[in-house]
Amino acid sequence: MTHREVLQALSGLLTGMFVSILAGTVVSSSLPIIIADLGGSQASFTWVVTATLLATTVSTPIWGKLADILNRKLLIQIALVIFVSASAAAGFSQDPGTLITFRVFQGLGAGGLTSLSQIIMADILSPRERGKYMGLFGAVMGAGTVGGPLVGGFLTDGIDWRWNFFVGVPFAIVALILLQKTLHLPRRPHTRVSIDYLGTVLLAAGVSLLLIWVSLAGTEFDWWSTETVLMVGGSLVIIAIFMIVEFKAKNPIIPLTLFKNRTFTLAVVGSISVGVAMFGTSVFLSQYMQLARGASATESGLMTIPMIGGMLVSSTIIGAVITRTGIWKRYMVTGSIMLTVGMFLMSTIRYDTNFALVSAYMVLLGAGVGMVMQNMVLVVQNAVDPAELGVASSGVAFFRSLGGTVGISALGAVLGSQATDLLAERKDDLMAAIAKLGEKGAAVAEQLSGGQLPAMKELPESVRVIIESVYGQAVADIFLVAAPLALVTIIAVAFLPNLSLSDKTNHERLAETPADEAGVEVAQLAEASVAAEPRTSPIGVVHDRRDDGLDR
Repeated sequence: MTHREVLQALSGLLTGMFVSILAGTVVSSSLPIIIADLGGSQASFTWVVTATLLATTVSTPIWGKLADILNRKLLIQIALVIFVSASAAAGFSQDPGTLITFRVFQGLGAGGLTSLSQIIMADILSPRERGKYMGLFGAVMGAGTVGGPLVGGFLTDGIDWRWNFFVGVPFAIVALILLQKTLHLPRRPHTRVSIDYLGTVLLAAGVSLLLIWVSLAGTEFDWWSTETVLMVGGSLVIIAIFMIVEFKAKNPIIPLTLFKNRTFTLAVVGSISVGVAMFGTSVFLSQYMQLARGASATESGLMTIPMIGGMLVSSTIIGAVITRTGIWKRYMVTGSIMLTVGMFLMSTIRYDTNFALVSAYMVLLGAGVGMVMQNMVLVVQNAVDPAELGVASSGVAFFRSLGGTVGISALGAVLGSQATDLLAERKDDLMAAIAKLGEKGAAVAEQLSGGQLPAMKELPESVRVIIESVYGQAVADIFLVAAPLALVTIIAVAFLPNLSLSDKTNHERLAETPADEAGVEVAQLAEASVAAEPRTSPIGVVHDRRDDGLDR
């Protein structure tokens, strides 16, 4: 494909990604206000985010498996429709429960968009070429990630927070039209469809039960309790049955043989901690900006730009360098180190920390995520059998989402617990400040004792400073809890096999697969019969592939 043809093919995909990112980030700066308006608590805040990630996590490998056996273009269009329809429906929510329900359906569509966009890219571009175009994806990601909170804050402050959920609809219509008009994927060989329904149900049940336990433990019941034993034990039993089923399934939803591939296994391990860093920081940074620094929804969106900027610049520059040089490992190791250092530095922030210093920490953290996240999928796609590209790509995304979901649930529980403990330590100061307010103090005390997230703009200055200091330290504490996980990423990336990047698209690699499957005896027979024309014979094809250094 020429450069122009590639850009045309990517236009619909890029627009679809923009819709996905915009609809997902537009509420990030407004969520504290949304939850407060709907009468929700810190648990509600965490569950609104967790519900989407849970559904995304569970559905991602299913979409990936479907991509290996069904029409990928149709699948991404279906995922886009599900995602935006659920997002628009969420705008009519009247309570946290309804919002959480629609966010589940939003997550189902997001799972498809997350995995299918990476899979379709591999159909169009080779691993070596992909870095050159990552700048476009980085620009779209940056525009959606930066623009989303800004648009959401503007709509919330200027009109109504419900428009946060409606803003993606026109973009989705444009994306669907572009996908239909411009995305022309190579014809794939027809395969007999066999869907692992039992494996799908077991995977969803086992992972969901585990994630629900993480979300509820420490708040609804103790970490060590009868409920924990039942939920964790039940989850482990279901996952064990799932593994047995996958070994016997004709077309497993997650082929366990993939874990024999060292690159895939290490990428999975590294992706879990990257997920915690990527999702956890974006979710709780908005709370830090609004609850610890007194920012409005719009202001909190602007204040997170340093992190997004670091992610955008690093992914764009490093992607171009990888395309030009073919070298990737040194940059991923550097990125994982930057990610770890950034997490530890963020654990030192307080409500009154100089914002220039906080911005520098965010830039470092964002740059580390940008250098690792996309390239983790790239190296996996380069290393696995082309026939399993879909399930391998979605597998990495699945474990990244799993890490993010568990991370947000666990970190949300830590944040709630820390905030409660710190407020208890400042009880005397808080009561003294409330007492000085006279009659107004009763209303303030009632708001703070109701378990709901406080509306910071409505609190008197003397009370607000105490609440800001509490949440400033509580948010920093969750970074300290998450930071050791980033060390795992460094180790996983360091041990990744340093394979050369292929210069063939997945479709081209797939077309060559039958030659490999023919076996050595057939190759030797072909060589004996057509020795005069080695370049056009079957054995010539085999030799050419080996000279290219592709997967054996």
